[in-house]
Amino acid sequence: MATKRDYYDILGVSRNASKEELKKAYRKLALEWHPDRNKTKGAGERFKEINEAYEVLSDSKKKATYDKFGHAAFGPGAGPGGFGAYGFPGGFTRTYKKGPFTYTYTTYSTGGPGIEFDFGGFSDPFEIFEQFFGGGRPFGRTSRIPRYGITLSFMEVAKGCEKEIMVNGKKWKVKIPAGVDDGSRIRFGDFYVTIDVKPDETFQRDGPDIFVNHQIPLKMAILGGTTEVPTIDDKVKLKIRSGTQPGTMIRLRGRGIKKLRGFGRGDQYIRLQVKIPEKLTREQKEALKKLEE
Repeated sequence: MATKRDYYDILGVSRNASKEELKKAYRKLALEWHPDRNKTKGAGERFKEINEAYEVLSDSKKKATYDKFGHAAFGPGAGPGGFGAYGFPGGFTRTYKKGPFTYTYTTYSTGGPGIEFDFGGFSDPFEIFEQFFGGGRPFGRTSRIPRYGITLSFMEVAKGCEKEIMVNGKKWKVKIPAGVDDGSRIRFGDFYVTIDVKPDETFQRDGPDIFVNHQIPLKMAILGGTTEVPTIDDKVKLKIRSGTQPGTMIRLRGRGIKKLRGFGRGDQYIRLQVKIPEKLTREQKEALKKLEE
């Protein structure tokens, strides 16, 4: 049996490559070796190898396991998260059900039961070819579940909401659970709804965690005080210590977004920015000089 190539070598990245670097390398190679574009012998196997490597390295848990145990961790009988009899990554489900809804996350099932791929932002591997080259369905694929996109605000996905959409002249109410992210898909009946989240002026998101830049006056940074900070629920009073430095990060536990996988909520991180006065009087300048001394 041939020795499996190192996943990092397959994607041409270093072992400390960021998620963005992994995604960029994957997309470039997937386009280069897509069987509908590359007609050389072995292109299909190479394409499959690239997808397999990305599936493991793009998942933080699988990547940590691979870094520690190598391919042995994903061999037959390796347990959840390993490779199955089809030779593809499997075991970690990316769907869950709630009532009549099935929630999924930019995944595509192929090759056998219960086996899924994460194609770096594309909902299935064939969309890579379609999106970049405008071609038809490869390999004779014709059927496809219809998709409808809706745009939501940050607060709507943070708290959950219910939306009404028109599908083939019929009204449908789609329940959006709290915690869905940009690019998530909700399957309802015989169609998908894809979520597009508008950027927010105040909040930034990283998974279930929220980041907020909050400005405080110079006097408060020096002497200390209390400031009011927005969260997705309400405003909270935050005590600022004297001598607080610009860029100080404060963590509010459980003030983030609801976790779709698991229980609880993420955290909110507040990055303090100190407002520096643009104009100072002579007395103020003298006072600052004395303070420095």
